Formats: sequence, C-alpha cells, structure tokens
Amino acid sequence: MKKQTPKKPAKPAVMTDQQIAARNDAALARVEMMTDPDGLRNLMANAARMGVPPVIEAAFRRLALVQSEGEGDVGSVENATWQMIHAVEQIKREAAGKAIRLSYLRREIQKIGAAPAISKLVSKPGPSDRFDELMGRALPAYTAEAIVMAHPQDFDDATRTAAAARLEGAGVDPATLAP
Repeated sequence: MKKQTPKKPAKPAVMTDQQIAARNDAALARVEMMTDPDGLRNLMANAARMGVPPVIEAAFRRLALVQSEGEGDVGSVENATWQMIHAVEQIKREAAGKAIRLSYLRREIQKIGAAPAISKLVSKPGPSDRFDELMGRALPAYTAEAIVMAHPQDFDDATRTAAAARLEGAGVDPATLAP
C-alpha cells in the first residue's frame, strides 16, 4: 500500500490594494440598490469585520431610508422623523444585540403628530439620549434638531432657536443642516 503524503494547506489569497478598493467600491454601489433591512444589517456587519467604514456608513443611512419608506412623503417632517427613529433604533440594536424600540416617541407621534413630537424633544432642557447617540456616531443630520433646521416652516421660533443652540453647542453649524 502506498503511503499518502498530506497535502499542504492552500495559502490564503492576499488581495492587492486595487482589489480591495474595487471590492469596497462594488459594495458601496450595491448599497444604493438594496431594500432589505436584514441584508443591509448583514452588509454592515461584514463591512465592520473587514474594517470598511464608508460601507458601514452608507448601509446605515440606506437602512434608515428603507425602513422609513411609506412613512410620509420623502423630504417631509414625518419621513425625516421616522428616519431618525430607525437610525437610533439601529444604534441601540448594535449596542444591545437585540431590537429596542423608541416606544414613547412612536406613541407621541401617533398621538400628536411628528412635528409636535419633535418640538417637544427639542424644547426640553439639555440634549436627549437620542441626540447624544447620534452625535456619538457623527450623524447630526438624523437628530430632531436637524429635522427642525431642515423644516423651519413647520416649527415655531422658540423651537428653531433651541434646535440651533443645541447644535451649535455640539459643534455643528446649523446652516449646514438647513435646506
């Protein structure tokens, strides 16, 4: 009987910088076409594992947009509010490892509407946990204060002033968030 020699393990493929850049560009292009929240979360997890922040950020933004479809017209206060809710819920999901809903805010929106609920958030003294979580992820455009700045016609002067002050206090120029 012939003795078999063990096969040498295959060498892992090492990608060149060009191949890595092409892979990352393909992933970024794919993000814009994706509509499945679970697929986007999976892509975010893979991008995090591979250390590709631009893909993580693009998938995160797309996830918030996809989940808010059907919640008001795109560009409306209601749609922006739902994008904020989904963004914060995703941050909480990543931190806790399970889905966590912003139940109180969701009930407020059903009860009094999106703009009044956002107004109540912005008018409270001090930033909310949502504000801090979004700013911690460098996502000022998803804050309630940004919604006020992007839709000034839907809010009173006191709310607009409070939103601008909070954003400025966090080092964000409110003018960059206005339409």
